[in-house]
Amino acid sequence: MTISARCPALVIAACASGQGKTTVTAALARLHARQGRRVRVFKCGPDYLDPHWHQLASGAPVEQLDLWMTGPEDCAARLHAAAREADLILVEGVMGLFDGADSVADLAEYFGMPVLAVVDAQAMGGTLGAIVHGLKTYRAGLPWAGVLANRVAGERHAQMLRDGLKDGADWLGALPRLAGEGGGPLLPERHLGLVAAHELPDALERLDAAADALAATPLGRMDAAALQCFAVDFAPQPPAVVPPLLAGRTVAVARDAAFAFIYPANIQTLERLGARVVFFSPLAGDRLPACDALWLPGGYPELHAAQIAANATLQQDLRVHVDAGRPVWAECGGMLALAESIALPDGHVQPLWGLLPGRAVLQQRLAGLGPQQLALDAGVLRGHTFHYATLDSAAPVATRSARPGQMPAPGAGEALYRQGSVRASFFHAWFASSPEATAALFTAEAP
Repeated sequence: MTISARCPALVIAACASGQGKTTVTAALARLHARQGRRVRVFKCGPDYLDPHWHQLASGAPVEQLDLWMTGPEDCAARLHAAAREADLILVEGVMGLFDGADSVADLAEYFGMPVLAVVDAQAMGGTLGAIVHGLKTYRAGLPWAGVLANRVAGERHAQMLRDGLKDGADWLGALPRLAGEGGGPLLPERHLGLVAAHELPDALERLDAAADALAATPLGRMDAAALQCFAVDFAPQPPAVVPPLLAGRTVAVARDAAFAFIYPANIQTLERLGARVVFFSPLAGDRLPACDALWLPGGYPELHAAQIAANATLQQDLRVHVDAGRPVWAECGGMLALAESIALPDGHVQPLWGLLPGRAVLQQRLAGLGPQQLALDAGVLRGHTFHYATLDSAAPVATRSARPGQMPAPGAGEALYRQGSVRASFFHAWFASSPEATAALFTAEAP
């Protein structure tokens, strides 16, 4: 019989976005990994980019936790598995601590994980105490660890911040403003989020700088014994039963800098469905591997549009695949790559693969954001949308995604286009939310 697993765990949260949660989480992971501890990091909510930094910092895979998208049972199973092998679990929150219907606070309370609040204190003094008091007491019974002040000017500023706290035990230290080469952000950003760690040759040096700064704080000086004050018992969860609906089928998955938005759990789900998963890189000039179905994930095709279009051999392979009626699931950026062209912000219009009628336009502002669900005949997939591009397509719309708990409505949500054997949408799916619906996407059964 599987028993509970006990492990120190922290939820790194904040009062809003932009406070430095990712930097602190990665710094904590790197600091303890350097000291020989096994660290497992999770990201709360949908995110493809922060996990790159956390995986580099911890040396271990990074998975998602979300009470709605992934579900409490899935969260419980992943946390229990991590606790059995790790010395420390870190969960980076999303947005503010209490934001959303299934907030970071809900997750922390559900599993009894203490909250470490990260607050950008560069333009405040004693007001930090009010913010901390509010975060700590707004919800009775919220597990609490303390506060780490971020972007602090120096010792005098840190003391001013500490003096403003109602409970001195809440103080876990102060971090200075950390900058990368040339004085820019330590973890640089672009549209859709952080630049992925593997794109920066000095990524590990950046994490080491953050870990070194954290090592000088009370939080950073905690050793294995001290971390036990954050220990949590994680209960076992019976494994979900996944029918082998894709047994004997090969699913090809595009994976490179242009098609990088892949949750490891989605690959796991395909494999648990019985599929053989093979990867290929359109940017490297790869041809389409022999396969029964194809997944083109999201990513940054707009940054590599000319290189994608130049792979004429793959384009022909894709046409043969589609003409043979073999399924294609194209997700967000993967859908854009199939379009006829994309208009970039500099005015240049780049032709693309042209398997899906329509022209994409990359905008300067968000065109879609938030949790979504996609109802198919085989089941309801949960997921999300986050994109700056739009697509004007004459392809038939089979259905549309909807907000959690709502029904699809004309003009709302994200269109699911159906062009022959191609199914395409801006919707990002969490495959484990409905293995049956996932299997349908990679067969001929979905609408």
